[in-house]
Amino acid sequence: MHLATLDWIVIALFFILTMVIGLAVSKTAGKNSAEYFLGGRSMPWWLLGVSMVATTFSADTPNLVTDIVRNNGVAGNWAWWAFLLTGMLTVFVYAKLWRRSGITTDLEFYELRYSGADARFLRGFRAIYLGVFFNVMIMATVMLAGIKIGGVLLGLSPMTTVLTVSIITVIYSSVGGFKGVIYTDFFQFVLAMIGMIWAAIYIVNMPEIGGLSNLLANPAVQPKLGFLPDFNNMEVLVPLFIVPIAVQWWSVWYPGAEPGGGGYIAQRMLSAKDEKNAITATLFFNVAHYALRPWPWILIALASIVVFPTLESIQTAFPNVDANFVKDDLAFSAMLSYLPTGLLGVVIAALIAALMSTISTHLNWGSSYVVNDFYQRFIKPEADENELVLVGRVSTVILMILAAIFALFLTNALQAFNILLQIGAGTGLLFILRWFWWRVNAMSEIVAMVVSFIVAIIMEMVVKDQLLSHEKLILGIAITTLAWILTALYTKPTNANTLINFYKTIRPHAMGWKPVIDNGVAMGVITNEHTKTGRLSSEILMMVIGCFGVYALLFGMGYLIYGQSANALMATLVAVASGLLLRKLWSGIDVD
Repeated sequence: MHLATLDWIVIALFFILTMVIGLAVSKTAGKNSAEYFLGGRSMPWWLLGVSMVATTFSADTPNLVTDIVRNNGVAGNWAWWAFLLTGMLTVFVYAKLWRRSGITTDLEFYELRYSGADARFLRGFRAIYLGVFFNVMIMATVMLAGIKIGGVLLGLSPMTTVLTVSIITVIYSSVGGFKGVIYTDFFQFVLAMIGMIWAAIYIVNMPEIGGLSNLLANPAVQPKLGFLPDFNNMEVLVPLFIVPIAVQWWSVWYPGAEPGGGGYIAQRMLSAKDEKNAITATLFFNVAHYALRPWPWILIALASIVVFPTLESIQTAFPNVDANFVKDDLAFSAMLSYLPTGLLGVVIAALIAALMSTISTHLNWGSSYVVNDFYQRFIKPEADENELVLVGRVSTVILMILAAIFALFLTNALQAFNILLQIGAGTGLLFILRWFWWRVNAMSEIVAMVVSFIVAIIMEMVVKDQLLSHEKLILGIAITTLAWILTALYTKPTNANTLINFYKTIRPHAMGWKPVIDNGVAMGVITNEHTKTGRLSSEILMMVIGCFGVYALLFGMGYLIYGQSANALMATLVAVASGLLLRKLWSGIDVD
């Protein structure tokens, strides 16, 4: 298809504004590494919250949701909706602990919490493993969405798309640093939301669809509308709902939904003005991410079932697209091809915004690992601030090149999602308990990381289709969890002084730290002031209430779209009541 002049003007304006924002903050970003990677630890909650949402609003996310809805219906989204439990746990239990640590990256945590050569190895290895290899894979999945958007909407080859996006993103990310990422995220998120909502309204009212009521009444769409899977069909219920809500959320490490917080979510909590701003930013992120954003994508996905009922129909409509890329996730981009001049330009700019906001965050986050946790820690501890910023900018460029190359070898968004889940299977509980159980040590994390990766490789290369995806996931969780728990129990614990210093700095809840507290009291270095840590029971209660509130808001919007006014009203009342109760309980959180 061909874009009109107006579409190209809209897209050009988007690129110009993005570059202007990045360049505007370039002077302050280059002052020192704290400015370049954390914005000087002075960021307000609303900027950080929007940045978190913008990062997870990647161009590949609508593709993933479309893939899920076309195959498993709206209820299939529990594969990622279940991570709300992880998010709310981070909000009310872990956000203040991360901000209290005063570290620069979440990997610095390892030498704050653990001791000896194992801690040093873990920090250095994870810097390369997560900051380079894992991070490159995540960016490549995002770039895959860009390839499909560019192929369907712009007629671009994969190589052209990769080069264009890479060059523009790496310029403003490397020049503007963290502040450049945060400010452009805000602009890009607003544009992305406007574009998606506008596109959903137009697509639902196309003649091929005939309006919302006709879409919802379509025989091919009706079986896909349920918020919950059929409870009488265990073959569907177990993988789509029971496994995500009962097991996956606490046991699997996944970027943006790390149990206990971590990654770029931790980076934003660490950059907040104070603990209160860290908590509020993370709360806003979870509300917006799960409740406010999904429905435009879901509506477009449902409409695609009517217009493109099969993969063959997509291939027929877009014969120039490589057959290897014609999967269900391509239906999202295919639907956008129906948009009129002007709106098409806005939506393409919105998708590019979503793509670039995610990649820019991962570039800055990944380079922070390379600089702070590898280069400065192990290569050149005496490096001055100018050198650290330079290394950050160079590593940003290298990460972008690697991600662009890897993107050319992926074909499907759901495929990448499942691979990432499997690699992180079994590590989640460790990330939750390491704050609250003194016996967890560096060797536990090393074993968990190695075993989960080996199991994932075996599942993908050896087991393959002999087990279903959720069966492989549960098996991986069981093996990895057992391995690291046994390691924690039967290997040498962390140095006593390190544990005492960690407890004094972080002030985690006393449960699980009694031997350390008793030792610290006996030595005279832990006082009653250090044991005032808030009420864990209240924080867990707030987590549960927060989940009810966000799910109620999510489904309330769905009921409103479905025309079920009574159910929408009930869900809204639950959401409001949850918000009021959270406000009342807020004083139970111990924050500075």
